[in-house]
Amino acid sequence: MNAPPACAVWPLTAAQRVTAEQLAARLELPLAPPEAPPAGYRLLVDANGLRLQDIRPGAPGALRVAAASGNDDRRYRQVGAANESLLRAIGARRGQRPTVIDATAGLGRDALLMAAAGCQVTMIERSALLAAMLEHALGNPVPALKEAVTRLALRVGDAESLMDELDAADVIYLDPMYPDRNRRAMQGKEMRALQELLGPQPDPETLLTAALRHARTRVVVKRPRKAERLAGASPHHQIVGRSTRFDVYLPSP
Repeated sequence: MNAPPACAVWPLTAAQRVTAEQLAARLELPLAPPEAPPAGYRLLVDANGLRLQDIRPGAPGALRVAAASGNDDRRYRQVGAANESLLRAIGARRGQRPTVIDATAGLGRDALLMAAAGCQVTMIERSALLAAMLEHALGNPVPALKEAVTRLALRVGDAESLMDELDAADVIYLDPMYPDRNRRAMQGKEMRALQELLGPQPDPETLLTAALRHARTRVVVKRPRKAERLAGASPHHQIVGRSTRFDVYLPSP
């Protein structure tokens, strides 16, 4: 198995030097040297927050987590068809907003969509680097999303263990990045970065079983439209979009 790619914290101006030093110490990462390392990632620190940049030849632009300054916030302020599918899947409807644990937070985009719709969402992220980016964004959100961010909480660590510690939620939301033969999963910049940074994924059957044990009303699993079911388990029902599918599982009575 390949080792995770190298990553260094890189302040873009002298004003961000102290923040970068604190992040480097917390994450046990080096501060970037004057010359860029030959491969891996930079965690860029600037006036707009944190960005993760793949510096290898041919790599796309830098990644920001949801709610971070510099992101387009229209996706979270406008409920389009894709957002409606997500809200239907979690059981959000007029006058009813479930509590949610997003057990695979990643860049926090779906968690922010649910929070912007009025749900209280606890994000779980096992990558300390991504969690640091999420934490910084939650403390310095896009102005239009400040109210939504008040409904977001973040926990760092293993999802199965943390679900045992947290109060039960109405919905457990999973967006796992398991390989799928029908999807060229490494092409997307987010997928490539997240897969490399997170490394081996938890066992899907174990994760789904734990989620069903802790959800009050349902577990929602986000999948590519033509992907196999998570752990081969048959959902109670599905909500299918153009490129994405939400498999809904109901816990045992």
